[in-house]
Formats: sequence, structure tokens, C-alpha cells
Amino acid sequence: MQGYEFLTGIEGENLNMKNESLKTIVQIGIVVKDIEATIAAYADFFGVEKPQWFWTGPQEESKTIFQGEKTEARAKLAFFDIGSTQIELIEPDHHQSSWRRHLDDQGEGPHHIAFIVEGAEGKKTILEEKGFTVQQQGEFVGGRYSLLDTVKELKVLVELLEYDK
Repeated sequence: MQGYEFLTGIEGENLNMKNESLKTIVQIGIVVKDIEATIAAYADFFGVEKPQWFWTGPQEESKTIFQGEKTEARAKLAFFDIGSTQIELIEPDHHQSSWRRHLDDQGEGPHHIAFIVEGAEGKKTILEEKGFTVQQQGEFVGGRYSLLDTVKELKVLVELLEYDK
């Protein structure tokens, strides 16, 4: 792929940096080995209270798909709202997932940047047509997410978040 033509000149539904939904990174996801220790470190660094971590839902609730296959993967999550950006800490379980792969292959660190979008299916289709595959997708109470493999070009995954209206 030459340059980033996919960001401009798409007819029909446009998915580019002029699109308000992709101008603001709303979340940075960070994969960690020990969520409790990392929560303590972030809370101390930012001088805020420690949030409580929680498990993602089981497969029947989350409908998690990793590389096209259902997975029982779950993760402990904790969120810090820092200014206009949310930091999501993710400690994956042992099942195959985007989170587990990242931890096993690259260790702890940045996993994704997230954008809130409307019409996620359409935007996902546009990105897939540009060669960005869906690595993982699933649901959560109040919405859904798709993690697209943009690592080669952007050095991090892109997550599309869509909330129910």
C-alpha cells in the first residue's frame, strides 16, 4: 500500500481524517501481565483513585471472535479517564485472543487506539477493502468493538467502538 490514500478520496461513506469520528482518539489500550500492579502504578502516577478491574463477559455474552473463530477468551479490564482520553488496561486470560497474542509476542505495552464511530460495519468494510483485516471483534454491555490489524502501517491496532443508541 502506497502512502495513506485510504484516508482520502473514498466515494460514498467516507472514512478519513476529515471524518469527525476519526479525529479524536478516545482510548489507548495497554496489555499488561498484572492488572492490579499496573492499576496501582497508574493511580499513583496520575494521583487518582484506583479503579476496580472487572472481567469481560463470557463467550455467550461477548460473542468474541478472534481471527474468524469463536474464542472463550476473556480479560480483566480497568479504565482510567484522563482528560478526553481513556486508558484501558487489559490483562488477558490464557485463551487465544488479540490481547493474548500481543502479550505473548510483544510483551506488555500499547495494544490499540480507539475511535467511537457510528455505522461501524460500513467503516469496517471500507477498511477491510483497503487490506486491514479484523483481528478480533465482540460485544460488551451497551455496544460492540472491532480490532483491525493496522500494525504494519500504524504500528498499533485500531479499534472501532460503536455504542447502542
